[in-house]
Amino acid sequence: METEQTVKQEKPSLFGMIWSPSEQFDRIKQTPKIWVPLLLVTLLFTAGMALLAFSMDASYFELGDLTEEEAGLFLIIGMITMIIVGVFTPIFTVLISTVIYLLICKIASSDVTFKQLFSMNTYILVISAIGLIINSIITALIGGNPDVFITSVAGLLNAGPGSVWNSFEVFAIWQTIITAIGLHRVAGLSKGLAWTIAVIFFVLGIIINLVMPAV
Repeated sequence: METEQTVKQEKPSLFGMIWSPSEQFDRIKQTPKIWVPLLLVTLLFTAGMALLAFSMDASYFELGDLTEEEAGLFLIIGMITMIIVGVFTPIFTVLISTVIYLLICKIASSDVTFKQLFSMNTYILVISAIGLIINSIITALIGGNPDVFITSVAGLLNAGPGSVWNSFEVFAIWQTIITAIGLHRVAGLSKGLAWTIAVIFFVLGIIINLVMPAV
C-alpha cells in the first residue's frame, strides 16, 4: 500500500514526455505541477528563439533602400523581438489552450481542473520547445529561412513559409498525438473525442499558418 501511494505521488518529468508521456500524464492528474516546468519550457523557448535570431541576417528582410546602418538597426530590432516572443509565447500558449480545453471538457462533463489542464499543456509544450531548438541549430548551421522548419515537409521540398506543407512538421504532429493522449488520460475524455479535439486544433493551426502570410 505504501509503495502504491509513493508511485501515485511521484512528480511528473518534463523530459519524460519524450519517452513515457502516458506515465507523465497519469502523474500530472495526481500531482499537477506548474511553475518549475513552465519556467524550464520558457527558458527552452527563449534559447531556441535566440538561436534562430542570431542565425538571421539582413538579407532575410525586404529592406528596400535602407542604408547599411539602418538595415543593421532593423536586424537588431528583429532579433530582440524574436527573443521577447520566445519569453512570452509559452505562458500565452498554455493559458489560451487551457481555457479552451477547460470549456470543452466542462461541456463534455469532465471533472478535470484548470490546474491539471494547465500542467498538462505546459508539459506538452516541451515537445515544441525541443523542436524549435533542433530546427534553430540546423538553420544556424546550414542557413535557410527561419520561418520554415527543416523538420517540415516544406523544409524537405524547399517551399516558402506560406506553403501548406510548412504545417506538416514532425514536432507539430508529435505534439498533436501527445495532446490526444493527454486529453484522454488527464481530462478523462473518450479516445474518440480526445483525438477529434487534437486533430481539429491541428487543422486550425494549418489554416492560421496559411492566412498569416497574407495578412
